Amino acid sequence: MKKDAEKKPDLVVFNEETQKYDAALKPYGTSASSPVIKPTNTATWTADGVRRTNKILKGKFEEVRKEYELLMEKFQYNDMIYNAKFGFEPIIGETYHLYINRKEELFLSIIEPSEWSLEYKGSFRLNSDKMWEKIESISNKEE
Repeated sequence: MKKDAEKKPDLVVFNEETQKYDAALKPYGTSASSPVIKPTNTATWTADGVRRTNKILKGKFEEVRKEYELLMEKFQYNDMIYNAKFGFEPIIGETYHLYINRKEELFLSIIEPSEWSLEYKGSFRLNSDKMWEKIESISNKEE
């Protein structure tokens, strides 16, 4: 019976651990006249966050996709040029032209497209990393 005598009524806020009344220290109302605690509706906030996040991620994805496509294009024409035939050592910074000969083989030449009637594939410059950069040919700039 002693335990029942020590038990406080439900309206009294008594902390059994500290053996103190701590209603004023609680982060929420403790009396019947306290405002009702209602959970905040976060659906609008969540939907807005999802929409903004998706927009940002989609933009970044498009940037990465475009960069990937450019890298693949560079890889393809570098692969094409390094597998082409040429009987000289290309000089860094010089412009060379890629053609298809009568045997349907790719070959690299210093001869301008305007000076030759073979099928022209593009003009390229070798950079210091030994990577080929596609450039506009001189004959295309004049047109």
